[in-house]
Amino acid sequence: MSRLLDQLGLGRPDLRAWAMYDWANSAFQTTIIAAVFPIYFASVVAADLPEAERTASFAWATTIAIVIVALVAPLLGAMADYAAVKKKMLGAFMAMGVVSTLAMYSLTRGEWMLALVLFVIGNVGVAGSVIFYESLLPHLAGESDLDRISSAGYAIGYLGGGVLLAINLLMIQQPGLFGIPDSGTAVRLSFASVGVWWLVFSVPLFRTVPEPPRLREPDEAPGANLVAAGVRRLLETFRELRQYKQAFLLLLAFLIYNDGIQTIIRMATIYGTSIGIDQTAMITALLITQFTGVPFAFLFGYLAGRVGARTAVFGGLAVYAVITVLGYYMTTGTHFFMLAILVGMVQGGTQALSRSLFASMIPRHKSSEFFAFFGVFERYAGILGPLVFASMVEATGSSRNAILAVLLFFIVGGALLAFVDVEGGRRAARAAEAGVTPVPS
Repeated sequence: MSRLLDQLGLGRPDLRAWAMYDWANSAFQTTIIAAVFPIYFASVVAADLPEAERTASFAWATTIAIVIVALVAPLLGAMADYAAVKKKMLGAFMAMGVVSTLAMYSLTRGEWMLALVLFVIGNVGVAGSVIFYESLLPHLAGESDLDRISSAGYAIGYLGGGVLLAINLLMIQQPGLFGIPDSGTAVRLSFASVGVWWLVFSVPLFRTVPEPPRLREPDEAPGANLVAAGVRRLLETFRELRQYKQAFLLLLAFLIYNDGIQTIIRMATIYGTSIGIDQTAMITALLITQFTGVPFAFLFGYLAGRVGARTAVFGGLAVYAVITVLGYYMTTGTHFFMLAILVGMVQGGTQALSRSLFASMIPRHKSSEFFAFFGVFERYAGILGPLVFASMVEATGSSRNAILAVLLFFIVGGALLAFVDVEGGRRAARAAEAGVTPVPS
C-alpha cells in the first residue's frame, strides 16, 4: 500500500493531509457551483425573473466574486509570505465560505438577491482559501514530484466532491429515505451539508501540514509593518516580472484557457436548463464527470512524466475545443451525458498540471503572492468567460451562441502556452531563491 501511495504522490502523511483539502472544498464546486445551486436558483429562487435575466444575473455574480478576489488576494498573499501566515489566511477564507453555504439553507422563492450575495461570498471564500492551499504545494515537494502530487490532489477532490454530490442527489430524489419531508427541503439541506463537509475534512491540513518558515530577502528589514511589507513585496514583484517572464507567460496563457474551462463548469447547468435538459439528468451527468475525473487525473500525472506536463495540457485543451463545438449542437440528456464524460476525462488533469507547472516556475519564498495571481483565475476564476457568456446571451438572446464563443479561449490560451519556456522559468525561480535567508520563529 505504501508503494502505491508513493506512486500516486501521496506517500507522506502531510501530502495526504494537503490533498484532503481538495476533497473538502470540492463539495462547493460540485453542489454549489456546478450542480444543485444553479438549478435551484434558476427554477425556484429566481423563477419570477425572465429567463435571460436569470442566466445573466448568475453570470454577473460569478464575475463580481472573482473581481473581489482579484483586488484583495495579491496583497494578502504578499502579507502571508512575509509573516508566514498561509494557514491562517486559508482558515479565514474557509470560514467565510462555510458560513455562506450554511446560510443558503434559508433560501426560498423570490430571495434571488440574497442568494446571489451568499453565492458571491461563498465564491470569494473558496477562491481565497485555495490560493493559500495551493501556495503550500511548492514547500511540500520537489520539482520531480509536483506533477504527481498536484494531480493526486485533483483526483482526491473529484472523489470527495462526487461522493457528497451523490449523497445530495439521493437526498433530493428520495427525501423520505433520510426523513426529509420534501425535495425542496432536501435541496436546501444539501447546501448546508457542503458547509459541514468542508469544515470537517479541512481538519487534517490544519493538524498535519506545517506552516512554511519565513524567508527574508537581503533588502528586507526585520519587524516591518505587515501591510507595508506586503505592499512593498507586491510592488517589487511587479517590477521583477521580467525576471519571471516565463511564469508570467504561463499565467497569461492559463488566464485565457482556464476562463474557458471555468465558464463550462459554472454555466453548464444554467445552459442546460435554458435549452430544456432535464434537471435530474444534468445532476447525474455531473456526478459521472466527478467519478470519471478520479482515474483520469491520476493518469494525467503519469502522462506528464512520460511526455511532459505542457504537452499533456495541450491534449486536454484540444478535447475542450471539441466539447464546446459539440455543446453548441447539444439537444438531449444523452448529449449532456456524453459531454460530461469528456469533461471528466480532461478537466482535473489539465488544471492539475497547470498548477504544478506554475509551482515549479516560481520562487518558494513568494509562493502565496504568486499563487494569489494564479488563484484569481484557477478553478474559481473566469472573469472574462462568464462576462462574455452573459454579454452574448444579452446581445443575442441565445445561450447556444454564448457556449460556442468559449472556443476562442482554448485556441488563444493554447497558442500562448506554446511560447512558454518551462526550463527557463524554473532556472529563473531557483536563481531568485538563492539570496533569501530563513527568519527565526
